[in-house]
Amino acid sequence: MELKQAQPWHALPLEEAESLLGTGALGLQRSTAGARLARYGPNRLAETPPTSPLALLVHQFKSPLIYILLAACAVTLVLGDLIDAGAIAAILAINAAIGFTQERRAEVSVRSLMRLVSPKARVIRDGHEWEVESRELVPGDLVLLESGTRVPADLRVVSTTALTVDESLLTGESANVHKRASVVAADAPLSDREDMAYTGTVVSSGRGRGYVVATGGATELGKIAGQIQGEAVSTTPLQERMDRFARLVGLVVLVSSGLSFLIGVVRGESMAHMLMLAVALAVAAVPEGLPVVLTITLAVGVGRMARRRAIIRKLPAIETLGSTTVIGTDKTGTLTENRMTVQELWAGGRFLTLSDEAPRRDARARPVEGAEDLAEHPPLYMLLLAGVLANEAEVFQGEQGVETRGDPTEAALLLAAERLELAHETARGHWTSYAEIPFEPERQYSASIRERDGQRVVFVKGAPERVLTMSTAQLGEAGVEPLNGEAVHQAAAALAGRGLRVLAMAYRRLGDEGARPDTVGDPEGLVFLGLTGMMDPPRAGVREAIASCQDAGLRVVMITGDHVATARAIGQELGLASGGAAMTGTELAALDDAALRRRTKEVDIYARVAPEQKLRVVQALQAVGEVVAVTGDGVNDAPALKAADIGVAMGKSGTDVAREASDMVLADDNFVSIAAAVEVGRVTFDNLRKATFFLVSTGAASIITLITSLALGWPLPLLPAQLLWLNLVTKGLQDVALAFEPADPGVMARAPRARREGFISELLWERTVLAGLVMAAGTLLVFRWELEETGSLTVAQTAALTTMVLFQMFQVGNSRSEAQSVFARSPFSNPMLFWATAASLVVHVGALYLAPTQFVLRVVPLTDWSSWLRIVGVASTIIVAMELHKLLRRPGPPTGAGWPWKRSAPPATPGAASRGLTPETEQPRESQCEG
Repeated sequence: MELKQAQPWHALPLEEAESLLGTGALGLQRSTAGARLARYGPNRLAETPPTSPLALLVHQFKSPLIYILLAACAVTLVLGDLIDAGAIAAILAINAAIGFTQERRAEVSVRSLMRLVSPKARVIRDGHEWEVESRELVPGDLVLLESGTRVPADLRVVSTTALTVDESLLTGESANVHKRASVVAADAPLSDREDMAYTGTVVSSGRGRGYVVATGGATELGKIAGQIQGEAVSTTPLQERMDRFARLVGLVVLVSSGLSFLIGVVRGESMAHMLMLAVALAVAAVPEGLPVVLTITLAVGVGRMARRRAIIRKLPAIETLGSTTVIGTDKTGTLTENRMTVQELWAGGRFLTLSDEAPRRDARARPVEGAEDLAEHPPLYMLLLAGVLANEAEVFQGEQGVETRGDPTEAALLLAAERLELAHETARGHWTSYAEIPFEPERQYSASIRERDGQRVVFVKGAPERVLTMSTAQLGEAGVEPLNGEAVHQAAAALAGRGLRVLAMAYRRLGDEGARPDTVGDPEGLVFLGLTGMMDPPRAGVREAIASCQDAGLRVVMITGDHVATARAIGQELGLASGGAAMTGTELAALDDAALRRRTKEVDIYARVAPEQKLRVVQALQAVGEVVAVTGDGVNDAPALKAADIGVAMGKSGTDVAREASDMVLADDNFVSIAAAVEVGRVTFDNLRKATFFLVSTGAASIITLITSLALGWPLPLLPAQLLWLNLVTKGLQDVALAFEPADPGVMARAPRARREGFISELLWERTVLAGLVMAAGTLLVFRWELEETGSLTVAQTAALTTMVLFQMFQVGNSRSEAQSVFARSPFSNPMLFWATAASLVVHVGALYLAPTQFVLRVVPLTDWSSWLRIVGVASTIIVAMELHKLLRRPGPPTGAGWPWKRSAPPATPGAASRGLTPETEQPRESQCEG
């Protein structure tokens, strides 16, 4: 629970906070703590119960198309046609089983937030230290923090000793935050509240104490959990398309049945005959196989995604990727590696750029053998040595390779030294520790006094401006020289301008003032050594993946809690923005929703944003018609992940909270996988469109055939059972096989589909009408020919049914591509479709000669070979018609080369993305970027 106060806790003086909490240095009395626990409740987050199997099963039937099939099943039952009713019911059961199984596997109880709460906490009660369950913490408890512990509740910091906390889980900022007890401004963003420690964050180093001010759902973590639970789940483009398509199918059923009934009444047909025709039209109009095709196509896409290291949690999400127009991505841990790395060094007046691919030998990083004075060593060596000795981190060989322990910034300095062959363990062995001055925000530096061969030397690292004030000289290539403060300021500004975090190093040999560790004061008269610039580097391949997304017409924007300069530098290096269009959380907070929607068109980078602001950005993008995918890995990303059209979480480094709020999880934490996932999403939708076009065009042929025969006063060419045979058996094999079609050429060079675009495009609707007319005319022609030649209605209906089967066999080949000729695609590129087509023909021919199917379908064998030749010749006309239409009405897909957010720029130099080791230059090298 949370107490009420006039000012936020971070803006209250410590004495006032203690008064409001009713606590002090001795902590709460145990009896008081028990009473508060009964009043405020346990320190835990509300759990969302998992979806029950029954609710999950019922969910499989919540689709307009399923409603139509249920209605068709009910009508056939009322008419006593158990065979047709059983077939439709079987289709519904198969569809529900597939969907239930897939979603049940992905359904996990949303209890992951509980794992972020420490199981134990150390508190002061009655003046003594106790270890209690974290769920027993109450407002006013005095909690002890130390390195490696997870903060168990929201705390107002009381005292600190070099306390740093990793808050990337909440803020997305990779750098640790130094904590102190001093008051901060009431309007300070969460990432700047130095006197607060929040639930779920981790103590990186140091020690501290703090009063509990909020527990359970009232914590910052709890508020995010409430946002996740309260955020409505958005409707996917696939669901919207399915709803529109189902309404259209329903309208077709109603119109065709009503029209046929009206024609029949006018012509004096019997009511029984008209009811039979109405059922036949309903069966013909409703594509019974579509729900199964939809589910199987999505399931096939899930398998393809898994091979691309992307795990789909919700089936419709896979198609949503194909409609995505904007990807809103977090920076830390998503675009970057979430580890600080030294990128550039400045020593002796020169810049040096580092990378993992760099050669390890550099003479300037080696000590001078036999040197009696530290000033005789190269400035670069001394800079690295100071970074190693004024340092408490550790680097070691672990099970997963090189691992680090301690502050990430200090670990980066050790890795930089190791990269240039300065072994930190050897250096520390030569220089033993004598005294330490830990970093404090007020000091802006840390120092270590080291001993070697009877001499004591202080090594200092800290903010450049602070180290400069303590320095009186600098180390150049020729030795100690006068301090050039202007040159240092220019170098520091150049590094900071590239988004790097800058640290300065200095040293000085001590005299008697270093005789006792407890008398060490602020160092003075230092020799300035140089600067280090570090950052959380981009992941390998991300730059290329972003370029691929941009080529596909997707706009990529960065939404992060990190500083704007860092975000802009990373964005420019990755090709997100050439003009540096960025907006801070403070600027965003000053805009109303309408103004924010206008700004979304021009802003590529959102920096220093709070979780609720990230959610606002997503909603603003959606409000202007964008289909938004959001990536992230932290708790701070969860509300936006849930609100987005598709949320993409990181599988390795991501929190359970982010994964549970997402629709898709990247198993390898690699943004590169998103481009591959978009391609799979587009292929999935293309295959859905192909299958839908095939089903609808052949269904249209059946409807036109029936209505035309009625208008001409002919007997029914196709019976209801025969129409169901066409829809479920002969087409049922081929439409499912279309789910396995490979990608069309140029699938990633097309514009994203409009959200309102249906399963079938305008061009395909045009082609559907043409195909329906050609197939209906051919079927009626064969029917009439056989009826007049044989005088047998059964033979004529059998010939009509067989003609329609062969029409479908040829039409499925036409459906494989919207633009390509049927002759341009190998029949073996989709072996499943080839064998499904062959099997459907074999099954149908077999049905003509087997007694049980002859009885059910009312068919007879076709013994006259001239009939077969006539049927094949007529059915092949659909190939000619579709080829002519493709030739005359070939679509021209737009490419992504001209998208306004795809900037062009000279190609980056080899290794620029990873900042390869380059020869020293007199001027700092500017970052290369994609655009």
